[in-house]
Amino acid sequence: MVQWDGVCEFVAVVECQSFTAAGRRLGVSTAQVSRQVSALEERLAVRLINRTTRKVALTEAGQLYYQQCRPVLDGLEAAERLVTNLQQRPMGRLLMTAPVTYGERTLAPLINDFVARYPELEVRLELTNQTLDLVQQGYDLAIRLGRLTDSTMMARRLASRRLFLCASPAYLARHGAPHSLGELERHNCLLGTLDYWRFQEGGQSRNVRVHGNLRCNSGQVLVDAALKGLGLVQLPDYYVQDLLQDGSLLALLPQYQPDEEGVWALYPHNRHLSPKVRMLLDHLAAALEGRAATR
Repeated sequence: MVQWDGVCEFVAVVECQSFTAAGRRLGVSTAQVSRQVSALEERLAVRLINRTTRKVALTEAGQLYYQQCRPVLDGLEAAERLVTNLQQRPMGRLLMTAPVTYGERTLAPLINDFVARYPELEVRLELTNQTLDLVQQGYDLAIRLGRLTDSTMMARRLASRRLFLCASPAYLARHGAPHSLGELERHNCLLGTLDYWRFQEGGQSRNVRVHGNLRCNSGQVLVDAALKGLGLVQLPDYYVQDLLQDGSLLALLPQYQPDEEGVWALYPHNRHLSPKVRMLLDHLAAALEGRAATR
């Protein structure tokens, strides 16, 4: 009779390269993972993993065992997905991450609507501007903005965002509006984490280095400064769209506005989409598309 105790823990340790990270992925303690792997090695009468204080390394036997176990677990996961698909109702835990402001303003209300519709689903949403490791930290899903750099993840484009250069009417009354990219050097430019702004000129992307007397990694702080007439600001649409519509801010240099950037959903390459993740992504994509159509 084949025994499965310790197999999932062993595979998780191999893929996470850490007993602690494996415990986070499986939702159990590090000690539990260690006990299960040790019991597996005792049952097989062979050492599978060499442990050090800094890392884990597979033995030759461990490498062979992992190569056989991974396809078997994939098959079991596929069987579970077939059964889950019959339910067609999101349930269980879903761990995801998203950028702070976009998550607070745009995503969280949509996710709350989804949870209200499917109360059997437990969503854990981590809002952070750090790029987290989805595999090691056990995330099912990440929302990322702009250009993607991680080719190891599967990606689905959910929506688009646009950058706007703008200023308050009071600032423009005192200093005038720039009519070219070269004139930006004569203006007070309110900066975020970067010391340049992005534009499109002659069909090509162009970064323009700018300067100003205020710099902050919070878009909301920059919006407040712009509303108080301190200078020009370049921010994504979800910060300034309403303010542009009511005239509190005015858009500048529209002829140099950069191309739209993507709002992406990322998930690990070696995982198939579960119904709960797929249905949440469909919900977000439909809602974000509807918002874009009403702009």
